[in-house]
Amino acid sequence: MTPRQTFRTLLNAPDLTLMPGAYDALSARIIEEQGFVAMGAGGYAAAGSLLGQPDTGQSNMRDFADHYARICDAVEIPVYVDGDTGFGGVHNVSQMVKAFEKAGAAALFFTDQVFPSRCGYLPGKQVIPIEQMLAKIKAALDARSDETMMICARTDVFALEGRDAAIRRCQLFMEAGADMAKPQGIDTPEGIATVIRDVPGPFIATLSQAAASNKTTPVELERLGVPAATLPSLTLFAAARAVRESLAILQGDRSLERLQDKLLPLDDYYRIVRLDEQQAREKSWDETAVQMAEFGQSKATP
Repeated sequence: MTPRQTFRTLLNAPDLTLMPGAYDALSARIIEEQGFVAMGAGGYAAAGSLLGQPDTGQSNMRDFADHYARICDAVEIPVYVDGDTGFGGVHNVSQMVKAFEKAGAAALFFTDQVFPSRCGYLPGKQVIPIEQMLAKIKAALDARSDETMMICARTDVFALEGRDAAIRRCQLFMEAGADMAKPQGIDTPEGIATVIRDVPGPFIATLSQAAASNKTTPVELERLGVPAATLPSLTLFAAARAVRESLAILQGDRSLERLQDKLLPLDDYYRIVRLDEQQAREKSWDETAVQMAEFGQSKATP
């Protein structure tokens, strides 16, 4: 199966699939190495890793497409990516879907926030009229050339108008043809159960460090019948803390002695970046080139 087909299968499986978020190609490789079968790649982690800035909509679509392409190219498992607002109007949404599909995304979501958007856990959000979002969904579906790539429409209206408004928008998103609909911010067990009951299609939960505290656990999500959950910023926060602590030791000790136990062993690093595979390819190409040159010389000899 392709990664896109695999992703659809996972969302129909009875067990909860945990999808840590990758902030770059190396973190994606580590996620895959640890046995996870799918991952996310979001705007929050991208803004942090690429710009060292909070997620307030300052990156453009091409930046994200390039970023996601590097992540997707590094792994074989499905990658579920963040399409922001579609980066503008209906034509921008169309270009976004084409670019992210070409980048290798197994699935994508985009939100009904006003452009530029901000992280769903930050205050100050605004949403566009429902008619505009439905037009964006139609544009996204028309732009998709591989129908196995899933398109999720997210609403951020819950923080502004409450649960009923969020669920109603999700219902309309599904009627418009979206593969999934996500009401951002509905994250209590009772709220999730209501969404699963009232909104058709699979529900992907979010367990984010940006939420300050999560209201559910993986065990509770599995009990509710949730097929998948993203942890979009977990690796970003883990890496940032590890780097900061290591540098604090270096600054304080002026020595590498206490750092050794905090660093990834060299052999492990080379396994993750697949040095052996790269060297094997290089050797194969060199040997083939030698054989071709010898064959060419033998033909030229009278």
